[in-house]
Amino acid sequence: METAFGDAGNGVRSWVPAVDIEETDEGFVVEAELPGVKREDVTVELRDNELMLHGETKQRERTGILRRQTRRTGQFDYRVMLPGEVDADNVEANLHEGILRVQVRKSQQAQPRRIEIIAG
Repeated sequence: METAFGDAGNGVRSWVPAVDIEETDEGFVVEAELPGVKREDVTVELRDNELMLHGETKQRERTGILRRQTRRTGQFDYRVMLPGEVDADNVEANLHEGILRVQVRKSQQAQPRRIEIIAG
């Protein structure tokens, strides 16, 4: 529980974003909720079939006394193994209105193909 919501043991607060993963015939769409995270504070990596999202939500400067904090800050890390063959050269990522959307295409061999049946 501490790893997901609090101190990871090294004084750094860490958390895991909420993520949806959708599989289509062409590939995978991964959407992660990253409210307040800037594009330059996110790293997206694909190694073999493992998709990795890393980044940080920075604490904003305050002039008053913080009485309560329920918003997540600190580093986040999310990893998932995508099933099947993926095309590492055909990945797109964009961050819009707090949603990181990563599209990973399946390799041509992994995409379903319709086979025509010929008359015998």
